[in-house]
Amino acid sequence: MRHSKNRFKMILLGTAAIAALSGCGGTGGSSGSPAASPTAQAPSSTAPSGTIPATPSPGLTESPPPASSPTSGETSGDLIRDKIAGMTLEEKVGQMILVGFEGKQSLDAETLRMIQQDHVGGVILYAPNVSDIKGTVALVNKLKKANTANPAPLFVSVDQEGGKVSRTPKDELVSFPPNATVGRTKSAKLAEEMGSLLAEEIKALGFNVDFAPVLDINSNPNNPVIGNRSFGATDDLVTKLGMAEMKGMRDAGIVSVVKHFPGHGDTGVDSHLDLPVLKKTTEQLRKLEWIPFEEAVKQKADAVMVAHILFPLIDPNAPASFSKIIIGDQLRGTLGYQGVVITDDLTMGAIAKHYDLAKVVVDTVRAGSDILLAGHGYDTEKAVRQTLMKAVQNGDLTEKRIDESVYRILSLKAKYDLTDKAVPVPKVSDLNDRIRAWREAVNAAAK
Repeated sequence: MRHSKNRFKMILLGTAAIAALSGCGGTGGSSGSPAASPTAQAPSSTAPSGTIPATPSPGLTESPPPASSPTSGETSGDLIRDKIAGMTLEEKVGQMILVGFEGKQSLDAETLRMIQQDHVGGVILYAPNVSDIKGTVALVNKLKKANTANPAPLFVSVDQEGGKVSRTPKDELVSFPPNATVGRTKSAKLAEEMGSLLAEEIKALGFNVDFAPVLDINSNPNNPVIGNRSFGATDDLVTKLGMAEMKGMRDAGIVSVVKHFPGHGDTGVDSHLDLPVLKKTTEQLRKLEWIPFEEAVKQKADAVMVAHILFPLIDPNAPASFSKIIIGDQLRGTLGYQGVVITDDLTMGAIAKHYDLAKVVVDTVRAGSDILLAGHGYDTEKAVRQTLMKAVQNGDLTEKRIDESVYRILSLKAKYDLTDKAVPVPKVSDLNDRIRAWREAVNAAAK
């Protein structure tokens, strides 16, 4: 039987669940080790519309649920698992896809189809989607309104790092410097304030996910894609400031996606254009590139983005973004990460020029990815969705494997109490004043 979001619009954290989620200002989790599933409380009738049960994520407190589903009329005591049991395969597959779309002011037929018929779990706005504050808020609210019949709220995401990677209205909001400028301060306090201010800024526009912080170590000065997007060239500096920024974001209520595992800082090719090849061993990565990500796992990172980089000495057959060795054996195995894993954009040149999309889609899910980023074009989203559907139908992927990813995704949405509720057009004068004051402090400390 299909369930709507309204059946699941309750806040269900009891004392035990709250304790399990303690850590980062109430939004962190426990250790990565599996634990028994908490007992759900009775539904509340006063929860905000559009929420899903705030059951802890398996990546934070517990392993994914068993494959067996409750029979008709029964419940498992795990509300996320019960919710998944009431979803169609199409709805579950949709939750695993995050899409880009065309347009600034309105939603075209293809965008509406991706949300309303294909049930995509999230969207990403790029610079061409962003207009002024009023227009951006209106567009985000239209996206959320289009999603209201779906079983879970949308992830509404953006790459808002500061510096050259900025996706907010430039004429109305004070800009942020690149991470390298903050890195020169060596101040965790200023990095945490940066995370908090970035989160406040995008949350005011209606976003709930930021693809930040960048945890790549800028060890190659000729790197064409990272550069000043990194906090610096040493693992201790990137780790200290990256974790501070992540904390600031999460404490302010924004889902933080750390990137780009296992490390993009030593590449000589921009993966947007072509496939970087990095001849490093696992031991070499462990001694440098892994270090910030290992700490992020220890601090219960909400989500990890995996890079399109080929490491032929580790896996000659697949870039990190669909390598079972790198995602399954190393990130989930060696490092013990159980949270949400998302691919970098599957339309980037690193993938499009070298690999068959259908194979990549199936292989990355087998490897342990949960969300597939299809950043440009309805045709790509359609191909990803159809590939996943066929893979389940022909036995290349099990529905149990799909359920594991959907469990992690819905649990993360519940952890942040996401909704599709419209946001008002914000007044930003106070926020701008605080960003200016923070910038002055950064500039003074960076000298």
